Parts: sequence; C-alpha cells; structure tokens
Amino acid sequence: MTDFTYVVDADGVATITWDVPGKSMNVMSLAGFAELDAHIDTALADAAVKGVIITSGKKDFAGGMDLNVIAKMRDDGGAEGIFNGVMEMHAILRKIERAGMDTKTLKGGKPIVAALPGTALGIGLEVPLACHRIIAADNPRAKIGLPEIMVGIFPGAGGTTRLVRKMGAMMAAPYLLEGKLSDPKGAKSGGLIDEVVAPEDLLTRAKEWVLAAKEADLVKPWDAKGYKMPGGAPYHPAGFMTFVGASAMVHGKTMGVYPAAKALLSAVYEGAMVPFDTALKIEARNFTSVLMNPSSSAMIRSLFINKEALEKGANRPEAPDQTVKKVGIIGAGMMGAGIAYVSANAGIEVVLIDAAQDAANRGRAYSEGILDKGIARRKVTAEKKAEVLARITATTDYAALSGCDLIVEAVFEDMKVKAEVTAKVEAVVGADCIFATNTSTLPISDLAKASQRPEQFIGIHFFSPVDKMMLVEIIRGKETGNVAVAKALDFARQIRKTPIVVNDARFFYANRCIIPYINEGIRMVAEGVEPALVENAAKLVGMPLGPLQLVDETSIDLGVKIAKATKLAMGDAYPDGAVDEVLFWMADQGRMGKKANAGFYTYDDAGKRGGLWDGLAAQYPGANVQPDLTHVQHRLLMAQVLEAVRALEDGVLTDIREGDVGAILGWGFAPWSGGPFGWLDIIGAARAVEICDALTTSEGDRFATPDLLRDMAASGTTFYGKTARKAA
Repeated sequence: MTDFTYVVDADGVATITWDVPGKSMNVMSLAGFAELDAHIDTALADAAVKGVIITSGKKDFAGGMDLNVIAKMRDDGGAEGIFNGVMEMHAILRKIERAGMDTKTLKGGKPIVAALPGTALGIGLEVPLACHRIIAADNPRAKIGLPEIMVGIFPGAGGTTRLVRKMGAMMAAPYLLEGKLSDPKGAKSGGLIDEVVAPEDLLTRAKEWVLAAKEADLVKPWDAKGYKMPGGAPYHPAGFMTFVGASAMVHGKTMGVYPAAKALLSAVYEGAMVPFDTALKIEARNFTSVLMNPSSSAMIRSLFINKEALEKGANRPEAPDQTVKKVGIIGAGMMGAGIAYVSANAGIEVVLIDAAQDAANRGRAYSEGILDKGIARRKVTAEKKAEVLARITATTDYAALSGCDLIVEAVFEDMKVKAEVTAKVEAVVGADCIFATNTSTLPISDLAKASQRPEQFIGIHFFSPVDKMMLVEIIRGKETGNVAVAKALDFARQIRKTPIVVNDARFFYANRCIIPYINEGIRMVAEGVEPALVENAAKLVGMPLGPLQLVDETSIDLGVKIAKATKLAMGDAYPDGAVDEVLFWMADQGRMGKKANAGFYTYDDAGKRGGLWDGLAAQYPGANVQPDLTHVQHRLLMAQVLEAVRALEDGVLTDIREGDVGAILGWGFAPWSGGPFGWLDIIGAARAVEICDALTTSEGDRFATPDLLRDMAASGTTFYGKTARKAA
C-alpha cells in the first residue's frame, strides 16, 4: 500500500495523488516523502510528461507532518539525525521547485501545480509552496496555513523561508508567528495561494494551467536575477524597522519562554541576508535547535501526541459504542446553553429544559447568536444554521426527555437543587440513560446518592465558554460504571472536545490546581508583595493570565462562595484565612470582578480592562523589600504543580498525560513546559525538591515535597522517561 499514486493522461499531464491508506486526513511520513520524490523523478525523466498535478484523493489535501516521525528522528539520530533528515526534505522540495530546469539559464523545467481540494496545513502547505502554482477549491470549511508554532515548533520544510521571500517578513508574520489559518478565499487575498476555483473545476483548471504554462511561470522570484525581498531585507531601511518591530513583538507575546518563536525569527533574519539555498540550511539549523530543546519536545508530546491519544480514547474502558443520539440538558443558563450548542452543532438531537419557558428560549437563542456570527464571517451557511437550530427543542416539560440516552444537568451548584432535578429526570428517562452532572466543585459520589442508578451517574465538568474551551473533565464517582465513562468519552469525541478522566475528590483535578494558584497570588498581595510583581511574574513564566486577573475573570463572588464552602468542609484544617481577608474585603467593596467592571483591575464602561486598581495598594501597601522575581514565580508554579503531583499520588489523576493536557487546555498552565509533569521533567526532580524545601522553609508546609517527587529525586527518574509513572 502506498501514500502516493502516479498516473499520466493522454495529454501528457501526470497526476500525483496523495491518499494515505487508513487515514481520514493525509499526514506526511518519511516513506511518503520518498514516494513523492520517486514520482517526481519519474515525471521529470519522462519526455512524454509535460507537467505535473499534485493533489489529494481525500476531501482535504493534508493535515501536516506526522510529528511522531520527527520525534523518532530526534530520538534515533539526535541533532545530526534531525538536520540530515530535514535537509533531505529540502532537497526533494527544491527538486519540485526547480523541476528539471537548467540551474544557470532557468530553462527546461516542467510546470508543477498543487491542486488543493480542502484543508492544507503544515507540510500540506509547504509542499504546495514549492510548486509553481497553488490552486484551491472554493471550500469555506477548508483551512490553509502553517500552525506549527502552536505546538512548539515552526515550519521547517522550507515554509518559513519561502513564505517570507514570497510575501515579505511583515506580511508573513501572522501566518508564521501566530499560526493564522485562512479559508481559500482568505488565503488568496492574503497571498498564500494563487487561485480559487469551484470544487468541480479544480483538476480541470490545474491541467489547463500546466498545459499553458510558460518557462517564466516556473521561475520563483527568489531564483530570478535581481530579486528583492518584499518590504525590504534586514539591511534595508524599511526592512530594518520591520525586524526591529518583529523582535519586540515576539518577545512581548512569548515573554521569552517559547524557543520556537525566537528560532523562527532568527531563521528569517539570517536567511534574508544570504542566497536561497543557504537560507534553507539556516532554517534547518534553527529547526533542529528547536526540536532538541526540551520545551519544544514537551509541547509536541502534550499538545499533539498525548492530546491526540486522549481524543482517540486512550483511557476508554471496554464497552460497546456509546454514541449519543439524543441528549437532554437541564438548565439553560450560560453553561447549559453552550452545551446545547456544541451538541446540536455535532448533529445530536437536543432537549433544553429550564424552569421558565423564557429562560429555555434564551438558551436556544444563544446558539442562534453564535451561528449568526458564523454567517457574518462566512464560516456558516443559512442552511447550516437552520439545521442546528432545528435540533434544539427548548421546553419546560420533562416529558420531552423521553428517548434521551444521555442527560447533562447544568443547574446551580446546590446539592438540594441538583438532587431534585435528578429525581425528576429519572422518573421519565429510560433505564439505560446515563446521567451526567456538570459541576466544578461538588463531589460526584455525594450527588449520586440522589440517583436510583449510581452506576450510571457521572460528572462532566465543562469549562466556560463551552463553545471555545476544548477541555472536558470527566469525573468517575465511587459507584460509576464503565458504560457511563464510555458514554461520557464518546460524547466528548462527538462534540470535538479533549477529555480527561479523573476520580472523585474535592475540586477534582483542574480546580484543585487552579485555586491554589489564585490563592498564592492573593496571599502575596496580603503580605505586601506588589500586585504588579505578582501578575508580571506569572506572565513571564508563561501563564496566560496572572492570578489576580484570573480571579477577576471567574468572578470574586464565586471565589467567596468556594472559600466559604471549603472552610465549612475542612473546619480547623482550612489553610487560606489570609487569602479570604483580601477576597472578602474586595467583595465588601462591591468589586466582584470583570462582570461588575470592578475587581483587582479597573474596567471602562465597555468592559475593557485597564490597570490594577489603586485601592488595592492603599489597603495592602507594598513592603519596603520585595521578593525577587524567581521566588515569586516558584511560589506561583509550585502552588499548581504540587497539587498535580498530589492528585497523582492520591489516585485522583490516573495518567500523567491527562494531567499535562488537562492543565494546558483547562487553565493555560505554561504551555511551553508541556504541563506540570513536563515542567518537572525539564527541571528534574532533584531541582524540584530543592525549590520545594526552600519554599517550605520560607512559606510553610503547603509547599512540602510529596513523597513521590522525593523518591524520584533519589532514584534519578522522570515522569516521561523509562520509569514514567502511571498511577495504579
């Protein structure tokens, strides 16, 4: 079985079709590259072949490089193995680009066109960029771009060098540094591709171009005599300003903790000052450097390999297929409405119930609002909107739940209210229906006491806003059965979320780690640490939001409710009195966070965030001597990381992959690190113990080193090494 096929028609046009067996989306492997290379050799050597079309046998062109292959190149051959492998890819793509032409006269080449039926990402765009023309089908759902930066690397098969020389550094920056994706028409207007045609005309138009192409059409601008980079090279006055600005922009966005962005900029800057083939070597050198960096390896592992494994059911228990056909959602507030939208958008019939019909209707209208925005952006058609809304029945009548195979309850965080809803639902649904409660703090095993079928009762913790947040945390109660877990996982797959499965405990996994992070930041404010130091220390270590901004976003009154409930449950063992002093004072001032346009930060009338509130410094003045940056960062990171390790020790977390993926997707834990366990592997258990011991001495027992971490330090083991630990 082959990834590429080769045929030549009666007019002498060869078509190379990419169609990887057993895959819904083409991905490039080393074997696939070798096949493509051989077919190009065949076409160039055959005098009867006038030109080549490279296309796909699937609805999309390609989803990128198989990153498992890149990881294997690194593991097997180290830096030399990566560099040599990448240079071989460059040679193949350069062969496509030169297409047999004389290197001096630039004549005698054969036209090669890329015909893209749909999505083309990563190497799926780098191959077309080496072709002489790129034609895409007019498919609004298709995505075209170079998203590598999002998983800790950058386009390393010539995409960086070619795009910059094609568009200039300024115009290429959003595609390279932000991973911007466009639909075909957007890609054409942005300069990524050359033509957009009706899907049924794609191959016909590609053939027309091949047969009509002139020798001048085959010479890339950077190979032509007198080429000048659009926008100016680094030594040109205009180009100089571009690169100075780009350097500042990159550092401002990455805070210096993402090696891929810096390496990409180096490849662009250095490559712009040398001939094209030398620039490719510079790109390969920087790409190799990134792949050898433990940060990039950790990001690839968590954001690609492990994320994909979890989405494919790596931890799904043995059970028959549990595809959801009809879901009942109880509670049409922001969370319930969001769950209704993602369910209906996935093709699932939805019954959305609330106590009042007006509330249920508003919940359905939430979906309408999202779909209208999609229409305005040309991402959704009017027909699609009608189809999705037709799947949502908004009602107050519990009888409408008949026939549901899954219930998702999303009412107030109140044990009594949830128990009443559970009883009402079980009175009308079938015996096989799975009941899921959406909760962020209430123990699932306690909530399951209201159910007549606790083995079919499970927790599904969605993150807000549901339509944007990719993580769902599935919580197994003490009596939850495998079928319920399988149902929740299959549902997550249907609505295109990344699931993690954890065992029941207070705050589960995500909130168990988020709350200490917020609390540590507030505690430091109470101690006299400047709020700006707290917030910037968090951002400089890669957290998307500082703890004070995060509590503003989630609301201060919610923090007060959680604190009161936790204190009631823990009694004298409650450790966060110093935090409550600040939090409760803020609530007393009416500063409830972003939703009230007043919190730790100031906000204008439109809700736009300003600076830190001056009243905070007046109430909690800064100490004369401030801690150093590293100490503050260690407190903020270890507050989260130690809870992750303890969750693993306690059996709440059963797989470190879920711990890392969940941390990044759930609350944005320093993505450059690959997650809490990835970060511990980067610094090493021995160094982690040193940090914990120092913090325990200065700050208290909340930073006490877990036994697992101390044992790992003594044995020199890592989480993801040969002794990578999975809890029993």
